[in-house]
Amino acid sequence: MIDNKQLMGFAIAARHMAYAPYSGYRVGAALITEDDQLFTGSNVENASYGATCCAERTAVFKAVSEGHLKLKTIAISGGKGDELNMAFPCGICRQVLREFCDPKKLKVLVGTSSEDYKEYSLQELLPESFGPEALE
Repeated sequence: MIDNKQLMGFAIAARHMAYAPYSGYRVGAALITEDDQLFTGSNVENASYGATCCAERTAVFKAVSEGHLKLKTIAISGGKGDELNMAFPCGICRQVLREFCDPKKLKVLVGTSSEDYKEYSLQELLPESFGPEALE
């Protein structure tokens, strides 16, 4: 079983795979599904900025494309060069995460190292969210 510190380590490592030639801001994400599968992702920029994909969505799409539809925890780390900062998920990423979890239960870890991170629920980061149940 992967703990929070290990998950942050995977997110930091995933950052090294980022393709960020325009902003230089490299982000890595690592997530654990409810069935304890690990998926990582990094941001992939594009000259047409709208086609850029964030690290969080890359990891989520990898999980979902392999049949893992319930998320438990995601860790995120990012920054320019070797300097890391608290890289919070953007609004689109928060909404994509919301599609595949109970927002009260999904843990979102944001940090600069395996020892320096903060933990939030998705509900704290996306209150009063719109989810699949709204369309039932």
